[in-house]
Amino acid sequence: MGGSKMPEVYDINVEAALAIVNTNVRTEAPIVSSYNDRIRPLLDTVDRLRNLNVMKEGIQLPTIVVVGDQSSGKSSVLESLAGISLPRGQGICTRVPLVMRLQKSPSPEPEIWLEFGDKRVDTDEEHIAESICTATEAIAGSGKGVSDTPLTLHVKKEGVPDLTMVDLPGITRVPVNGQPENIYEQISGMIMKYIEPQESIILNVLSATVDFTTCESIRMSRQVDKTGERTLAVVTKADMAPEGLLQKVTADDVNIGLGYVCVRNRVGEETYKEARLQEELLFNTHPLLCMIDHDIVGIPVLAQKLIQIQATMIGRCLPVIVQKINEKMETSEFELKKLPMVMTSSGEALMTFMNIVGSVKECLLRILIQGDFSEYPDDQGMHSTARLADMLRKFSDNLQAKPEAVNEFLMDEIKVLEECKCIGLPNFIPRSAFLAILSQRVDGMHAKPVEFIREIWDYVEVVLSSVITKYSDNFPQIQPSIKRAGRTLITKIKEQSVNRVVEIVEMEKQTDYTCNPEYMTAYTQKIANQASFISHVQSNYSNYGDVGISHLRGVNSQLLSQAFDMNVRITAYWTIVVTRVVDNIALYLQFTVKNLVNSQFQKDIVAEMVDPRGGGEVEKMLDESPSVACKREKLKNSIKLLKESKDAVAAIVYQNSG
Repeated sequence: MGGSKMPEVYDINVEAALAIVNTNVRTEAPIVSSYNDRIRPLLDTVDRLRNLNVMKEGIQLPTIVVVGDQSSGKSSVLESLAGISLPRGQGICTRVPLVMRLQKSPSPEPEIWLEFGDKRVDTDEEHIAESICTATEAIAGSGKGVSDTPLTLHVKKEGVPDLTMVDLPGITRVPVNGQPENIYEQISGMIMKYIEPQESIILNVLSATVDFTTCESIRMSRQVDKTGERTLAVVTKADMAPEGLLQKVTADDVNIGLGYVCVRNRVGEETYKEARLQEELLFNTHPLLCMIDHDIVGIPVLAQKLIQIQATMIGRCLPVIVQKINEKMETSEFELKKLPMVMTSSGEALMTFMNIVGSVKECLLRILIQGDFSEYPDDQGMHSTARLADMLRKFSDNLQAKPEAVNEFLMDEIKVLEECKCIGLPNFIPRSAFLAILSQRVDGMHAKPVEFIREIWDYVEVVLSSVITKYSDNFPQIQPSIKRAGRTLITKIKEQSVNRVVEIVEMEKQTDYTCNPEYMTAYTQKIANQASFISHVQSNYSNYGDVGISHLRGVNSQLLSQAFDMNVRITAYWTIVVTRVVDNIALYLQFTVKNLVNSQFQKDIVAEMVDPRGGGEVEKMLDESPSVACKREKLKNSIKLLKESKDAVAAIVYQNSG
């Protein structure tokens, strides 16, 4: 049963064969007799859809995909079905997907041509193999590599079945000279791409000389068609390994749902007619092969099965195809309606521009002020009221955090008191000393509010840019100008806000004032510990609570008392200062954001875009951008194609439902 066994030869001439075979076989091409006129409308419909190239819209059509291990006899099977000669040789004969579109023709003169890219190459039966090789080299190069760019072969000829098949490169695991090291991965990836769609019919070509369970093509087809309901197996080289073939095709160890067809390959210089007669003779007279059911042997039977399976698949897929066509068409029409109208006057351009500005303003109102983020449900960065609140809370916590002490406890106060002392009563704390300490504290936190307000407006700029992008996306010719105007506006507001924040902070250095009763409450609570604290220092304690005080030994008790008092005052007052800064900045922020949305945005953007000195940016809207024009044309072509496709299937669907 090995591949080395020579086939048994049945040397008879055509006339003798005609006398031996079933007398009911017509001498005209037997494949024609397998053709069923009842399925012609279905095939015509799919052919029409193929001609319209509806597959480029992502709509899969029922297609017979021919797969097999290298040298399994794929090309020979296709030659027998089409009655033409395909390229032969050592190694991989098929290096690109070869889409074979066979069509029965009443004309005695065959019409054969190739299509790849935008090229059409006419050829004839004598030169077809040469033409395919030349086209393959143009696609995949002159080496031995493969390409997934398809080559379409059209065959209009008497006696061929109406089928569309895709012949894929044979599966090989070992690269030959000139092939890339990943040749197996390339070919297997190409095969999976074609056999995975549920609309594909897998024609798995198996050699009778091998164990079916070891075939790589079987392993691949079972990955995408576990039940085998889309897979038909054709067993080639039956004459080379007849022993055990009956058991192989009846046991079905590899789960071929659509069954098997056993065939004999054309040998040598046999004509296709002679090959079919020799095939029928083989399966009628061979002691082992004649035991195989005649319903699963021969190229004519294979042609009939393929046509019937293809027709069944078409009938089953047609309603889904119709649904997908309708869905695609609705989507394309919706996308087309979303595109901006083609403007022909400055008035139309200005009106459209004002609509964009108005839409941006309304969106900003919702997300920056009202907290309505329904337009951006999954983009948390655009939930602006929440993000602004988060940033304010973080700023407040950062500002109120207790700074790390640079010097030991009370030493800053003692130093300032020593420098601010004057001739006067000894038990008075100089106000200048308090303001000096306060000024130091304010200077220490001065940068934080400025950083915060810059961060706020950087964020608002991002939000504004995103909203402008959304509502001006159909007008790329002016989108950059609107964004630039938006950035200019935010930059101006940011500068104003920084100046205002600096003023808010600087005011805290000018005087010490609050009407907040919390100040006196906090002061009274803390000053009550003054006597105890001084006692601990004078008693040479090292700590007062968790505060180290050993460094204060030897400090004059009056100065120590004044330093403690001033520390209590500044601590109580600092809480008021920080809260006041946060509150003022929060109020100012709310005011400026509302002013931006309600007034400044529309006024400033319109002024900059409409100003003739700015180059008349709005006038650019009259010139449709190339990208939008291309998209419009693409959608129109898509809708046209889908409408024609819908018309093509309408009649057959109506006929089948009637």
